[in-house]
Formats: sequence, structure tokens, C-alpha cells
Amino acid sequence: MTPVVDVRNVSFAYGDSLALDDVSLTVEQGDFLGLVGPNGSGKTTLLHVMLGLLSPDSGSVELFGQPVSEFEAGERIGYVSQKATDRGGTMPVTVRECVRMGRFAHVGHSRLTDDDRRIADEALETVGIGDIADQQMNQLSGGQRQRAYIARALASEADLLALDEPTVGVDAESRDEFYRLLESLNQSGITIILIEHDIGVVTDRANRIACINTELYHHGDTESFVESDALSEAYGKTGEVVHHHH
Repeated sequence: MTPVVDVRNVSFAYGDSLALDDVSLTVEQGDFLGLVGPNGSGKTTLLHVMLGLLSPDSGSVELFGQPVSEFEAGERIGYVSQKATDRGGTMPVTVRECVRMGRFAHVGHSRLTDDDRRIADEALETVGIGDIADQQMNQLSGGQRQRAYIARALASEADLLALDEPTVGVDAESRDEFYRLLESLNQSGITIILIEHDIGVVTDRANRIACINTELYHHGDTESFVESDALSEAYGKTGEVVHHHH
């Protein structure tokens, strides 16, 4: 089976500052990959390289078997950035309108059909926000906004969901619900890549872990990660590791 993401010998620098050094890893279909490492370790940079938002200085990246620079099926990817929980930059649209935007990749310049609207409504129900579909996005809590963006990705029928610290500023109860949602989406066949600073959440939920601090310290199943020294090596002696178990 073709990997969803195939990263080979990728290096990337911002000017003189090396962010990624010869990183290679694959994400297989159905994986729930947790991407961990200290602040400033290159996690977000790696995710952006994987999704084609940044071009590596050397090495290669393939998405769904195609060179990432040639990949055009954007509807197959749902990306929720760190800024998704911010209130500031939210569009003046309702939750339902936001989720329906996920269908635009399929319809192009045509109008949404009843089928498109049904798919969007099902996505709202799947993530549990059907009851707030008519609220404005800028009135939502951080956790509700996250769900809206995930519903939009589901409406686009994404095969890959990429999330960059999606629960920053979200209360503990909403976080637990949110991760249960991700788990069920993963069980339904969606591949997930998650950047999360809480190592406990990652080891509880993900089935694969990539531990990075400019270079890759571990990439494998969760059990081998927990038993390895990757965490202490990547974080070093001064590293602050957040580790809660829920």
C-alpha cells in the first residue's frame, strides 16, 4: 500500500538556523501519528513540509504517492493549525457555512447540491455540533471552533487530518472529548498526524510516535517509544516534558 506521507532525507533551514536535519519517516494509511518534541524542535516545520506548505532544502516528500509539489487533491487533507482556537481572525460566517466550505473543492464553481448539504450536515453531527450550526464562528469557544474545522475537513471527505496543537486554550473536559472524537475518526479509517505537547495524551491515543528535535530521535510504535530513551535524548537535560495521564 502506498504511504499517505513519505518523507526522505529532508533538511530545512530558516536562514542559518537548521530546523530539520536529514529526517526520514513514513505515515501509513490508518496511522495515528503523534509528533512530539520540545518547543522550537521543528515539529510544525516538519508538518508544513509534509503538507507541501514549505519546500525542503534537500530531500523529498510524497503525499499519497505523488511528489508533494505536484499534489493537487487538497480536499484529501484537513489541516487544523495552532491558530484555529484564536477568536481574532475568525470569518463572519455561521458554523454550518464554515463546514459547507469543505464541499467547495468538490463542486468547483457549481452550486452546492442537496447531497453536498447532507454531507456537511452529517459532518456537523459526527463531531457533535449540530445544535450550534447557526451560531457565528466568532461566538464559539476554542473547543467548539476546533470541532467546526474538523467537521469542515470531514465534509471535504479528507483522508488525512493534520492537527497542530489543537487543544491550546481548550478546557480539560473539552480536550478529553476532542481526543475521543479523534480516536473514533481514526478508527473509521482517517489517517491522523497530531502535534501535541502533552506526551501523556499522545502515548494514550496515538499508535505511532515520531520524536523530533531538529533530527529524528524515534519513529515507531508507541510501546517502543515509551521504552526508548528518545524523550530524554530529544529534550535533553533541561527539557520540560508535559506528561499528564487522563
